[in-house]
Amino acid sequence: MANQGPASASTAAQTIATNDEHRSLYLSYIEHCNAHNFNAMEAFYTSPININDKPWSPSEVTAQFKPLVAAFPDWQWTIRHLTIENGYMALHLSVTGTHQGEFQGIQPTGRRVTTSQFTLYRLRDGKFTDVWDLIDINSVVDQIKQVGSK
Repeated sequence: MANQGPASASTAAQTIATNDEHRSLYLSYIEHCNAHNFNAMEAFYTSPININDKPWSPSEVTAQFKPLVAAFPDWQWTIRHLTIENGYMALHLSVTGTHQGEFQGIQPTGRRVTTSQFTLYRLRDGKFTDVWDLIDINSVVDQIKQVGSK
């Protein structure tokens, strides 16, 4: 049977405190994402940061969001599930926006879109060092191409 003495209680308390710090960090980050504050977002990344196993500079990471936000000015991420364990954060996000600018060659339709995103972050010293990300962009394209619906 596992030792439930003071060392175990101390380790559990430390894990809870670390998880709370990571949760708070991510909630702050998502606020900057939803405000489309790219400069503030960059402060959360190491340099370089690995995105899907490839090193990127923080400015390259935020640059990928600019065309998306230009096409969907109200693009927002909503946390559906957040799990934190051993320096990793796993997220399931709901993403919404209104198609008001050109996106992947498609002119604005005014259609509201919703899709899912799954992201795994690795943290070290209060910064994201690695990100593995999957978002259903095909679903977004299908929604904005739909004829006769808004």
